[in-house]
Amino acid sequence: MKKEYDFSKMKAMKNPYASKKKAIGINLSHEVIDYFKKLSDEMGIPYQTLIDLYLLDCVKSKKKPKFNWAA
Repeated sequence: MKKEYDFSKMKAMKNPYASKKKAIGINLSHEVIDYFKKLSDEMGIPYQTLIDLYLLDCVKSKKKPKFNWAA
């Protein structure tokens, strides 16, 4: 490995992943966050990535939520 590198000839490049995701704010219950954090520790991936993958799976399989509201 060199002691010094010459970066003067490098060209600036846009982040190719910048447009792939959009940052948003979302309110989640403590139970949901705790569940995904525990699951993410078991799987070895960040919990936000796990939530994103789960929601993406819901989109691709066109899952719809089912609610049982008390009358």
